[in-house]
Amino acid sequence: MPFLADLVTLADPTSRWSFLNYLRTRERLFPFYFSEHFHIERAEYDAYCRWVAERLPGLRFGHQVDAVRWSPERGLFEVDFTQLDADGEADALGRAYTRNIVLGVGTVPHVPAPLKPMVDTPGLPVVHAADYLDHRDAVLAAGHITVVGSGQSGAEIFLDLLRHRPVGEERLHWIGRSAAFAPMEYSKLGLEHFTPDYTRYFHALAEPVRDRLVTDQWQLHKAVDAGTLAAIHDELYRRTLSGGWPDAVLTPGVRVRTAGRIANSKIELHLEHLQEGSRSRLATDAVVLATGYRQRPLGRLLAGLDPYVRRDGSDRPRIDADFRLVLDPAVTGSVYVQNAELHTHGVGAPDLGLAAWRGATILNSLTGKEPYPLPSRTAFTTFGLRESHSAVPQARHAPQLTPLVEEG
Repeated sequence: MPFLADLVTLADPTSRWSFLNYLRTRERLFPFYFSEHFHIERAEYDAYCRWVAERLPGLRFGHQVDAVRWSPERGLFEVDFTQLDADGEADALGRAYTRNIVLGVGTVPHVPAPLKPMVDTPGLPVVHAADYLDHRDAVLAAGHITVVGSGQSGAEIFLDLLRHRPVGEERLHWIGRSAAFAPMEYSKLGLEHFTPDYTRYFHALAEPVRDRLVTDQWQLHKAVDAGTLAAIHDELYRRTLSGGWPDAVLTPGVRVRTAGRIANSKIELHLEHLQEGSRSRLATDAVVLATGYRQRPLGRLLAGLDPYVRRDGSDRPRIDADFRLVLDPAVTGSVYVQNAELHTHGVGAPDLGLAAWRGATILNSLTGKEPYPLPSRTAFTTFGLRESHSAVPQARHAPQLTPLVEEG
């Protein structure tokens, strides 16, 4: 990811919590400067986030929030939580009262229903990509390996496996539901879909239009980095230099219908090709599920607020432009959400590059002031005919678009 997409820079470049300041404290600023890398490794971003977390005094880890309720008598939210011990077991119960809440709910690994029994079966190397590194040695030791999922994680895992299998004895399958192992839309104008301008435009659209766009825009955030695809092709090509073809099968447009255990240690996947309509079976010794993540459900956590939560036509919480749940006016406090607003804010909802802007937007809303001045315009693209950038001077002689109103 770009190093500028840290926790603070795009809202406050002078913050001491920036990635560049992290490098300075580690005496690595000059090596980073000379490396000329705009994108940083995931491991380095992880280390940076840990550095910030270790220095923020208000953080409390090992606390599980169990319920959130509104107390009309107090005019405050009640937050019930469980304090966990080092083993993740319940240690103590507690309750906090607060006027406002921000829920950074995160995501959880998604395992397709046909494969859930396989993940829970002892002795079968069926793991989600989130746990791949912990089980990598066992997966590599398997005779035949199948990777399910055609996004970035699936591509990186397939490449890692390919590089560590003998030439001509790769015994790898890579399958995914998408119609192609497609490159991520990473053009400069394409990236403007991850700007505050586009988020505001998306939020103002009608609900059915937003739902359709979320599905149609998968290539903006669920495809594969072009460099990774090139590396896979290069590795496959290198393995043809001796005259043969690698024992690797790459098939997009395939879904797993069902799965089962055969011969005690093997997994049988029942596959369907979505374009052909054909079906087949695949016997394999290990499966890595690069099947992505899903938003963590808010239903249980917010069950106590259910009478107050306003919902859309699909029974999802309505969320305003400031990332705030739309609640009954009787509730005088506010509940803000992050990473639970894909249906209202679009593809940028989970994007790390917008994290600082989201946080600044919430803080500005909470305080009723502007401790973090935010830009009025962030993209060259004007996404709709009704959209205007009134705060930005028009170029001399620039043509003006007048929205058309149909008479009927």
